[in-house]
This record gives sequence, structure tokens and C-alpha cells, in this order.
Amino acid sequence: MPFDLADYTERAARLRVDDIDFDTFRAQPLRDAELRCVAYMHDVEHHTACYLRNLLNTRAHNDPEITDFLTIWNYEEHWHGDALGRVLAAHGAPHGRSRVARMRRRLGWKATASPLAWMAFSAATPQFLAVHMAFGVINEWTTQAGYARLSAIAGHPTLSELLRRIMRQEGRHIDFYLYKSRSLLNGSRAAPRTTRLVLRSLWDPVGAKVMPLEDTRHLVRTLFSGPDGRTTIQRIDRRIDRLPGLDGLELMAKAVTKYGAATGAGCERADLRGDQYCVEQNPPDAFTQFRCTR
Repeated sequence: MPFDLADYTERAARLRVDDIDFDTFRAQPLRDAELRCVAYMHDVEHHTACYLRNLLNTRAHNDPEITDFLTIWNYEEHWHGDALGRVLAAHGAPHGRSRVARMRRRLGWKATASPLAWMAFSAATPQFLAVHMAFGVINEWTTQAGYARLSAIAGHPTLSELLRRIMRQEGRHIDFYLYKSRSLLNGSRAAPRTTRLVLRSLWDPVGAKVMPLEDTRHLVRTLFSGPDGRTTIQRIDRRIDRLPGLDGLELMAKAVTKYGAATGAGCERADLRGDQYCVEQNPPDAFTQFRCTR
């Protein structure tokens, strides 16, 4: 089913947070492990502008449908990061432009050189857009799942409402990426082959290539350990299986193993102060409430 870009353009908006009382975090603060996940998400959402810079230096800029979408997508992602920054601010944690500036300085030459790598790959293969759109939908699925898991683990009403609003917008992003990736993967025999190869070689959880390794490990262990984490992992991998020619990759299962999350049924207790991040008796995974409808 085609994505209605005109409708998306009309409905797109800055995330509404004027009625959210961020002061509740002062009276009922998040635990350190949960706040560290919020900080990771804040940084990744604000890195979207750099991701867009890289993409617009590729053959993606030749497709006005993609560039129209990405313009609005970047705007919405910016306000997701801004809202998460307000959660950090309520805890007295670094946030906003000063935090983002430090992140970009830390990346150094990697941030400077990354557009060249994207340009080279785009020039080398006509399947670049199929690869990018597949990465896009998988990244949006995992991002939305991460928000849902954090909401369930933290059990904080204000955070849950904020994340619910973010996930609703992320659902529209999923719709576009899914529509476009299916179209491009079905467009040629080479597209699924190239996309499989690149995903298998280069895909990592969102933010893993720009965030410190220990922060990525913490996020994966916190959000995707235990029985509920395993259920979410399997759900994402089943969705990837349904993309044309991409069945059997098990990207999430392999990533979670790589970053050290424990998903065994015997992992039952929650201890957010140490190395054990399994969570017992989480509420139902809210990811199912916002799954893509196309």
C-alpha cells in the first residue's frame, strides 16, 4: 500500500509536550540505569541531523519523495531529542546543545569523514537506496521497541506518556521506510542480495557506531535482557524476515549476543545497580500498540 506523503506532511508537527509536567521527575526520579538509557536516546535523536547530512550527499537527493520525507522526519526527530533533554534537565543531567556539542567533538574525524564513505558507497552501487531504506525501517523498529521497553521497565507515568507520544510519531516514520524498502527490494534481483550482504556486515543497534561501547552495552542489557527482552528481539527479527529477500538474518538476536544481554528464561531478578539487567514481571510490551499498520 503506498505511503500517503501528502497526508504525512499535513499531520507532521513538533512533539506536543506543553501539558507534560517534567517536574514530576524531581519528586520521582528515574533510576540511574534508566536515566542512562534516556541520555543515550537523547544523543542519538540529536545525531539525526548528521545522519541526514550524510544521506543528502548520496543518490538519495535525486528522489524528491525521499528528500521530502527526510526533511520532516529530521524535524520531528529533533523535537524527540529536545523532549528527552527536558527529562535529563529535570534530573540535573547534561542535556541539549552543550551535550550534543561534546558528543560531536568526541566523534572527531569520524564525523568529518563519514559523508565521504556514504558518497563512495552510493557511487559504487545502484542498490544504495534499497540498502538505506532497509536500514531505516529496521532502525525505526528497534528504536520504537527500545522506547517501549524503557517505558515498561521504568514504570514512570510521566515518562511513559512522553514515550507514547514519541512512539506514535515514530510509527509514521516506520510506515514510510517500510513502504519504500519493500518497493526498492522488489525492484531488482540485485537489491535483496546487496542489502543482505551489507546488513549482515554492517548493521548494529541504533547509535552503536557513534556512542561509546559501554553505553551501547548498557542500553542493550537494560532493555533487551530477560524473557520480555527476548520476546521483543524475536518480534523484530520476524518483521525483518518479512522484508523481501531478507529472511533468516536474525540481526537483533546476533546484536544482543554481541553486546552481552542475557535473555535466558532463568534470568529473573532485576538489579539495575550491577551487571544484571534482567527484569522480572514487566508490564506488557507497549511495542505492540504502535507497530506499523502497513
